[in-house]
Amino acid sequence: MNLFSEIRTLVIDQLTAMQAEGALPEGLDFTNVAVEPPRDAAHGDMATNAAMVLAKPAKMKPRDIAENLATKLASDARVETAEVAGPGFLNLRLAAGLWRDLVKNVLQAGADFGRSDMGQGKRVNVEYVSANPTGPLHVGHTRGAVFGDALASLLDFAGHEVTREYYINDGGAQVDVLARSVFLRYQEAHGQEVAFEDGTYPGEYLIDAGQALKDKVGDAYLCKGEDVWLAEIREFATGMMMDLIRSDLKALNITMDKFYSEKSLYGTGLIEAALASLDAKGLIYEGVLEPPKGKKPEDWEPREQTLFKSSDHGDDVDRPVKKSDGSWTYFAPDIAYHYDKVQRGFDELIDIFGADHGGYVKRMKAAVSALSDGKVPLDIKLTQLVKLYKNGEPFKMSKRAGTFVTLRDVVDQVGADVTRFVMLTRKNDAPLDFDFDKVLEQSKDNPVFYVQYAHARVCSAVRKAAEAGIDVSDATLAEADLSDLSDVAEVTVAKKLAEWPRLVEIAGRTNEPHRVAFYLYELSSDLHSLYHAGKDNADLRFVQEGNAAVTQAKIALARAVAVVISSGLGILGVTPAQEMR
Repeated sequence: MNLFSEIRTLVIDQLTAMQAEGALPEGLDFTNVAVEPPRDAAHGDMATNAAMVLAKPAKMKPRDIAENLATKLASDARVETAEVAGPGFLNLRLAAGLWRDLVKNVLQAGADFGRSDMGQGKRVNVEYVSANPTGPLHVGHTRGAVFGDALASLLDFAGHEVTREYYINDGGAQVDVLARSVFLRYQEAHGQEVAFEDGTYPGEYLIDAGQALKDKVGDAYLCKGEDVWLAEIREFATGMMMDLIRSDLKALNITMDKFYSEKSLYGTGLIEAALASLDAKGLIYEGVLEPPKGKKPEDWEPREQTLFKSSDHGDDVDRPVKKSDGSWTYFAPDIAYHYDKVQRGFDELIDIFGADHGGYVKRMKAAVSALSDGKVPLDIKLTQLVKLYKNGEPFKMSKRAGTFVTLRDVVDQVGADVTRFVMLTRKNDAPLDFDFDKVLEQSKDNPVFYVQYAHARVCSAVRKAAEAGIDVSDATLAEADLSDLSDVAEVTVAKKLAEWPRLVEIAGRTNEPHRVAFYLYELSSDLHSLYHAGKDNADLRFVQEGNAAVTQAKIALARAVAVVISSGLGILGVTPAQEMR
């Protein structure tokens, strides 16, 4: 039950009736007609902009449209009042029975309440994390991992068919550096003195890799040149690091559907096929680029390269795909990888990048636009930096990692549930401060605690009612008489519940899972306010001593809140608390 969608349908039906009567001209586009919560709750339950968006194409005064529409809407049993405000906005107050019906619907639908068919089964590929396989995941990867995983769950909830994908960057020079670093640890495992020069990875996490390599090959690589061991150690070390990364992801309760190796693009014809596709469209040419902005002419040497005409698809400049020496640029395999995604039949692509990849957005969008003839949209979401604090001070780097704070450092401190929720308390492109002390604080200022406490508070009330011998199963509560739910605090909770299906569609349409976290906080706030109101007004308490029927009505509303909180936390990948310690 999407009450906002239901009332919007009513508005459209009445506008269509006005056309049939000649009160509105034919041929109007109702796409931008919206029904949403009013900015001020005192103005009503819902508001529509219908008159405002139709006035210009209808060549009419918005207030004239609004007054006619208000009369028609007020004749519907679901609308208590319809009032014109300002130049032509229309505020609606709905019949009290709708809110009680909504509570019943939540309990009947259970975890499916709010699910949407908005996605229409479209296939979406969400690529996230995609960290270099050179070590454990760090806190920056953590934010991208949580954001991508929550977004994938949100899109699934909104009716898409989602594939979670990790792109293994195992084709570049950084994997050679990894191999050399593991070789140093291998030598160390044999008792040799080693020095980690600039450009190698000194983290202690490679000690195990060096020992494992020794256990596998003994002294076979000692005193041998890179030509003997580099390729083999690359393969060995990459495998170990990917096992480490999979373990890190598991600690955050993240499971990927597919791991895609960059190395699989080389020597298989996939890069050539992707560029041939662009060439067939007249988008590949030999040319010389202008000097980069800010570079002095003497610092730059013009060289003819193979270029992709990305400027034809919204990029600022054309981009090289092959260097003058005939080797591929970093961009070429990325084009091939996205070409493969398009070939796999996805209807939409989403990439989650770190903030340092901002310069890659336009060129990657241009590539996908060209490869798919504009048929497959690519949305690139950038996740900003995370600043860690503990005891009022910046949280220092991990000795095990060597240069950064790892995902495990964070999860070991506060747990996966807290980590995931906090990472979604800011929009992805806004910086995030993660204070280890505050995220464990039991207060309203800690959104994780506040939402979990709301769910646990409902669970406690349900247990208390059950102990009193009252049937509080969802099936029974859905059939209970809810006429007692009339106090403004109770109706406020029901109205917030009504926003959940609408919120799911908005968040899914904009690829913004943080909206779910914000909504859960607001819903929890309304639930807590109702609970505290019961301290002063006994009639509002969830459990009414000696009155099973009224208790069932109160518990029905509370249980509906718990159902929605549980669904929302499920999207965020957080386990709802049954009780608070």
